Amino acid sequence: MTDTETTMKAAEQLFDDSVVYVTRQGAQVRVDGGRVVVWDVDGDEGELAGFPVEKLDTVNIFGNVNFTTPFVRKANENGIVLNYFSQRGKYRGSFVPQKNTIAEVRRKQYALDEDEKLAIARAFVDAKIRNSRTLLHRKGVKGTGKLEDLQARLPKARHLNEVRGTEGEAAEEYFALLDGTLTSGWTFETRSRRPPEDHINSLMSLTYTMMKNECISALRQYNLDPFLGVMHADRHGRPSLALDLQEEFRPIFCDAFAVRLVNRGTLTHDDFRKDNKLNDDAIKTYFDKWDDYLQEEFTHPHFEYKVSRRKAVRMQAILLRKMIVGEMDEYHALRFKR
Repeated sequence: MTDTETTMKAAEQLFDDSVVYVTRQGAQVRVDGGRVVVWDVDGDEGELAGFPVEKLDTVNIFGNVNFTTPFVRKANENGIVLNYFSQRGKYRGSFVPQKNTIAEVRRKQYALDEDEKLAIARAFVDAKIRNSRTLLHRKGVKGTGKLEDLQARLPKARHLNEVRGTEGEAAEEYFALLDGTLTSGWTFETRSRRPPEDHINSLMSLTYTMMKNECISALRQYNLDPFLGVMHADRHGRPSLALDLQEEFRPIFCDAFAVRLVNRGTLTHDDFRKDNKLNDDAIKTYFDKWDDYLQEEFTHPHFEYKVSRRKAVRMQAILLRKMIVGEMDEYHALRFKR
C-alpha cells in the first residue's frame, strides 16, 4: 500500500460528532441504556443532551461537572476517553480506557531515534510556517517573503535546535504582521502570555489551550502518549507531543478563529474582565462558537474532499501514529497553500 493509499485509509476510521463538550456547571454525565446522557442535576430541565455510546470517542468536562460510576464503566468498555478541564479550559487529567493503551504503539513512540524526531519536527514547523503565510494572504497582508525564506531553510536543518530556531524566527515575523488581519478597534502589538496583557492575546491563549486539548484527545484516542514530544522539551505535566501536533493548527485554525470572533463582532472589548479574561456569559458564547467552528467543514488540501476541522485534527493523529509504527515513511502535516 502506498503512502497516499494509507493516508486515504486513515480518514475512513473517523466520523463526525464523536467528541462531546460538557460545560454546563452542575450537570452530570450518566448512561441510559445505549446512550450517554448529560443531565441537569441542579435544575428542572432534566436531560440536556444524549448521544449514542457507539459513536462517541471522547467526553470533555469543564469545571463543576460530575459523572456516575456506570458511565465510567461504559466508557471503559467502549473506549471512550474522559478528559477533565477547569471551567476555563485548563487541562487537569484524563481517564483512559484499557483498549486505548496499546503497548506496541507506545513502545514504538518511545523508541523514535533522533533522525525520525527531526523529520517529524520539520514537518510540523514547515506546515506551521506555510499555514501562517496562508492566513496572512487570505487577510490581504503583504510582506510575507521572510516567512517563505525561513520555510525554505527547514529541509537543511540537521538538528532539532535548528528547527526550533527557525520556528522561533518565523513566529516573531508572523506576529509582527498579525495586526493587519484585525478589524478597526483591535490591535496586536506583541505576543504576551502568563498572563496575556490584552484582550486579543487572552483570546489567542484560550484558543491555543482549546486546540491543545483537542490534540491531547486525538493522541490519546489513537494510543499515543501526549506527554512525550519530539520538538517541545519534556517537562513534568507538559503534554509535549500535543504541543508539537498543535503547531500546524495554530495559525490556520486557532488564530483564524480568534480573528473571526473579533472581526465579526461576536466578542467585543466589553466581554472581557479587568484581568483580560472573558466574563462568564462570554465564555459560554466562546465555547459554543468553538465547538461549531470545529464542526465546520472545508475541502482538505491533500485528500480534496470535505472534512470538519475536528476530523482533520484526528486524521493528523492517525497519520502521526502510522509514521511512528512504520506504516508510513513520513509524516504528512496539514498544509494549506491558499
